[in-house]
Amino acid sequence: MTSFSIDRATYSIGESALDDMVLEKAEFPDQFQGHQVVREGTLDNDTLAQNGFEGSTAERFLQAGRVTGVMRELGPTSNMTMADGFDFMAASVVHLFDTPDSVHGWMHDIFLKDFEDRVGESVGQGHQLVSATRLDPQGFFDEAVGLKVLQGGVNGLISSTVVDFRVGRLLGVAFIGVVGDHDRLNQVMKLGQTLEKRMVRVVLGSA
Repeated sequence: MTSFSIDRATYSIGESALDDMVLEKAEFPDQFQGHQVVREGTLDNDTLAQNGFEGSTAERFLQAGRVTGVMRELGPTSNMTMADGFDFMAASVVHLFDTPDSVHGWMHDIFLKDFEDRVGESVGQGHQLVSATRLDPQGFFDEAVGLKVLQGGVNGLISSTVVDFRVGRLLGVAFIGVVGDHDRLNQVMKLGQTLEKRMVRVVLGSA
């Protein structure tokens, strides 16, 4: 299967197919099986803008070619201790765009650029964006980019390792959040590759 044929196949994907692409809880790594689903479902441009950086708008995302998305996020239960090195959050997200080129543009001009441009700024909830370090994720079918994002707040540091990858006009996102300053690239790459396989399965009609 070539990237061209995958690109072409994703043009037949409708919004309803995205629900079948995000990972089920059982597909997340073992350390998250005791966590709970904290957010899931449709992630439209309005919702994404409300949860994004200050100044984000649905119109900007629409102009970038984003149609909609679906997510599933796992978070800690009340009895879990938020100690240094604890993996407190994980998520898989699938975004649908108008073209594969729009996915590429989003990865570089919105995902990477927005984080890098806002280092040192407040990101809400009493948190400051301390650093955004580019990573080089491997093992994906097409283009992939990554960031390790470090945030500081009254309760200390938290870090997120995020990988974005392209499947035609679909964007897959996998990330893990950790208490303290820690890199989870290997685990996030595995999570992303599991998500990529599921996305491709749905695209090819064999889900």
